[in-house]
Parts: sequence; structure tokens; C-alpha cells
Amino acid sequence: MINNLRFELYFKDINQLEKTLNFCKLKRINNINIPCKGLIKKQFYNSSIDYIKKNYKDFNIVYHYCLYNQYSKNKENSYLEFLNFYKNCNSYRNSEILLVSGSIKKKNYDVINLLNYLKTEKDLLNQFGIAYNPYLNKYFNFSLERERYEKKISSGLIKSIWIQYGTDIKELEREVNFLQNNDKNKKLNFYGSLLIPSKQFIARFKFRPWKGVHIADQYLYSLDNFYSYTKKLISFYIDNNIIPVIETDFSSSAKLEVINDLFNSQRLNNLSL
Repeated sequence: MINNLRFELYFKDINQLEKTLNFCKLKRINNINIPCKGLIKKQFYNSSIDYIKKNYKDFNIVYHYCLYNQYSKNKENSYLEFLNFYKNCNSYRNSEILLVSGSIKKKNYDVINLLNYLKTEKDLLNQFGIAYNPYLNKYFNFSLERERYEKKISSGLIKSIWIQYGTDIKELEREVNFLQNNDKNKKLNFYGSLLIPSKQFIARFKFRPWKGVHIADQYLYSLDNFYSYTKKLISFYIDNNIIPVIETDFSSSAKLEVINDLFNSQRLNNLSL
């Protein structure tokens, strides 16, 4: 099952990146995502990509590109820098880039603007992924997510949808039905964020919640409840052909074993039904 998942890496420097990638090789983890957030942005982000492609050519990598974090001077300059990034990815045979506006959007330069610019380019080899947050309307008083999604899809450049994490299965089901019903030709790949419960993660999330991520109190104050929900979410993803993306730290044998146990228990439960 591990081979079917995607794993998001986080690292503070090249040495930690190298260590994590070597761990992935050892554990035969091939599908990885490189985020563009926190410390991983600007020149460090670009140099990390060059390092990976020079030294680790066998991974299946999706690079995230955050327009807010990579913004440079003005939208024209920022667009040119994106095109350079895009060409660099192509030179390494990278086939997909996940576009993210960022938690704070730049005026007249978000994913919708970028896709409108890209439609005028010729011979685009990559297709792009976009993020979708099923919980914004109910929990964050933002009602435009579907409208923004339809504008992005209308570009004709979208290959995949990356679903944000949350702890409301009914709301998730409603929005996934909307997404999949609109994918009439079944051309899109769907990915779903998955956070692995731990005392450490809960403590950090309570101290500094992730913007746009809804986790109900019943899971933040009970690790058992959090595990129970995680198993339900895994089942939902599997039943709906959504590939899970592990977004919490996995880079030790003990942490990877927890992930294996969660997925193995769900596989056995499904077989017994």
C-alpha cells in the first residue's frame, strides 16, 4: 500500500533533505511532493530542486509552486520567474506542478491569473494540479471555492485536484461528489491530504493551527478519536479513488510503521466486509 501513497517532504537544509531522500530510497518510497512553504521558498526552494534532480533522478516528484511565496517585485517579473521554473522542471522530465495561490493572495496574481497567462503559451508540456478546500464555506466563511475551481478547470490545463485536510466527512463527501460529477470525462487525478495523529502533532496544531485546516476539538483532545477518524478518512479516500498524501513527518521507521498499520488495518477491514 505504501507504494500507492504520496509523501510530502519537509526539510530545513540540504543535509536534512538528503537524509530524508535516502530514507525514502531505503523504504522504497518513490512518490514524493516538495512543498513551497515555510523555509522552503525563494532561492532555497530552487536550489533544492536542482539538488534533487542532479542526485536523485528516480523519484516520481510533484513540485508545489506557491505564487505568494515565490512572488518577485511585480506580477510580470513573477510570471517570468515561474516560466523559468517551469522550463527547469521540464528539463528534468518533471510532468506535473501543483499550483497554489498561498494563504495570502497577491492582487491580480493568483492561480486563476497564472492559468489565464499560461493559456497564451505554446507547447506546454506539463499539466498542472490545483488545490481544493472542501471546508472553506462551512468553517471559514468563504463561499467562492466552487466558483474559483470552475474558473481554474476552464483553462484546460488541469491534470489533478489536491483536496485539503479536514475532519468533516459529510462535508468532504458533498464536495467530492461535486468535483467528481464535474469530471465527466474522468480525466482528473484526485489526491487527498492525510495527517497522521500523534501527541506531538496535536500539541503543535493547538499552539499554531494551520490556516484553512479544520480539525474538530473532539480529535484535538483525544488521540484515540483522532485515530478512529483517520481510519474513516482513509476508507473514504480508497472508496473514492483518491490517492492519500501524507503531510506529516514520516522519516523514521517508527513513524512509517504507524502509517503502515493504519493502512493495513483498513485493508483488512475492507476485506472482511
